[in-house]
Amino acid sequence: MTAPLPLADLRILALTQLGAGPYAMQVLGDLGAEIVKIEDPTTGGDEARTVPPAIVGDSLYYQSFNRNTRGLTLDLRTAAGRALFRRLAAVADAVYANPRGDLPAKLGLDYASLKDVNPRLVCCTLTGFGRSGPRAADPAYDYLIQALAGFMQVTGEPDGPPIRSGVATIDFAGGLCSALGMMVALRRARETGIGGDVDVSLFDTAISMLTHMATHHLHTGDEPRRLPGGSHPSVVPSQTFPTADGWMMVMCMKDKFWSRLCELIERPALTRDPRYAGFAERLANRVALVEELSAVFRTRPTAAWIDRLRGQVPCAPINSVSQALADPQVAHRQMVVTVDHPQLGPLREVGCPIKIDDVEPRYLPGAALGADTAAILHEWLSCGDDEIEQLHRDGAI
Repeated sequence: MTAPLPLADLRILALTQLGAGPYAMQVLGDLGAEIVKIEDPTTGGDEARTVPPAIVGDSLYYQSFNRNTRGLTLDLRTAAGRALFRRLAAVADAVYANPRGDLPAKLGLDYASLKDVNPRLVCCTLTGFGRSGPRAADPAYDYLIQALAGFMQVTGEPDGPPIRSGVATIDFAGGLCSALGMMVALRRARETGIGGDVDVSLFDTAISMLTHMATHHLHTGDEPRRLPGGSHPSVVPSQTFPTADGWMMVMCMKDKFWSRLCELIERPALTRDPRYAGFAERLANRVALVEELSAVFRTRPTAAWIDRLRGQVPCAPINSVSQALADPQVAHRQMVVTVDHPQLGPLREVGCPIKIDDVEPRYLPGAALGADTAAILHEWLSCGDDEIEQLHRDGAI
């Protein structure tokens, strides 16, 4: 039997834009949280709605990040809008926003501004640089953080320019960190009756992801650098190799994998070569070893090597996006799902990455701009038609 969605009793007011914040809310929405996305009625809402390819007020980009959201328009620049927001916060569990770091307090989105109406409220912000410090007021995007946090300097070939990851890694990691932080604070709020602020930033998230490279640098002073073929800094072979028709990744992270590799590529003499006897020796002779292995891998197509090595030596083809989505594991794990959109029709999207044994994730399209405003005000605040009409006249919604 399918169990109830575990977050079905969670109400979140979400003031989100573009990718990072919406991604965080989408994961929680898949698992049942009621995500009410608040958008400015005077600007057309989240600018993601207009990212091509788009129809009026919607886009594939928007739908890919805003699944399961309900739509409410609210103008926080008006007194009536601010008052209405406080009424909504009084019956919500959390307020989640991803503005610049200097804006939460100015917009009244922090705990200090809202605790008088709801002491249990959790106010979570995902900003570029956090709500304090010399960069707090700076705008930020994933690409900029990849540059600032050193990611681009260690990505790419040694003789080429620094490059960014093709996926907005920091946006998504920041989104997940903020969702985790908010859920931790919500657990405390339900136990103690006391909410509070959760302050997560993309820059902090990126710096935390430097992990072993940062520790090594802080301990030795050595500067991490770009290595050929996306190589592991200390384990050889562990990098990309060209094949007869493409590329593949091979990772010999244990000595047993190195021995098996030599057998499977029909080069057993390599295991007896003193230059390659252990991790230290292979690292010291990286260039010579990689040249020998590259010559071997170029003799067969990628699929032939994967068939030979899979299950014996950690390896993977360098897939295109279409190849990645077509992998049988994707279908088995239900990581491509269909969402029925009223205008765009059946949309195939990536599924929820969190699997709970007896829970079937919810997959509904993101709402049109303000589509649920009246319904939410009725359900949450018991507003009647006359009051809703007055809020329209006051410019609140």
